[in-house]
Amino acid sequence: MSLLKLIFYILAGWFLYKLIFQFIIPVYRGTKQVRRQMQDMQDAMRQQYEQQRQQQQQQQTAQQQVPPRPPQEAVRKRDDGDYIDFEEIK
Repeated sequence: MSLLKLIFYILAGWFLYKLIFQFIIPVYRGTKQVRRQMQDMQDAMRQQYEQQRQQQQQQQTAQQQVPPRPPQEAVRKRDDGDYIDFEEIK
């Protein structure tokens, strides 16, 4: 009877060893790697978002600093009075 118990314990230990080292540890490492990659991707996206936001803010401030040009028609309209053609008399 003790020989059967010994064989049973050896087989149980072997199955437990296989379960831990061929299933549990690889799954743990895989999930850890996926989480790290997701975090890296989120950090990269956050950086890209911040850069775009800064560029938009710079463009908006640059547009606010440039004074608007007066319309061309307003510049050309000057009322100096009536215009009379000059003709040379001989």
